[in-house]
Amino acid sequence: QVQFVESGGGLVQPGGSLTLSCTASGFSFSSYPMSWYRQAPGKERELVAVIPGTGRGMMVQDSLKGRFTISRSNDKNTLYLHIESLRNEDTAVYYCNRQTAYSWGAGPLDAWGQGTLVTVSS
Repeated sequence: QVQFVESGGGLVQPGGSLTLSCTASGFSFSSYPMSWYRQAPGKERELVAVIPGTGRGMMVQDSLKGRFTISRSNDKNTLYLHIESLRNEDTAVYYCNRQTAYSWGAGPLDAWGQGTLVTVSS
């Protein structure tokens, strides 16, 4: 059974930084591209970043480049998202998932976990 457990969210002041984690189980983690999505209040879920199974390279949403970094530890079956210079508009629930391919147009493979809430506020 595929499972994702996201963690690391919380209340952060604008300009701060945060690293989110996603522990995955139920599949061969290193064999799949992984992704982070987010869903802001009242908005649709959107793709934030994708990383290949090897961990070499990444794709990040254009508007978030320079502030968002995706990485992974295949030894720990864990995906990370580091966010810098947080803005109010980064407030959202952040989710991880497997991707069907290392491509921005590829979709998520699995059901969503509970996500982790990031609230950016002073």
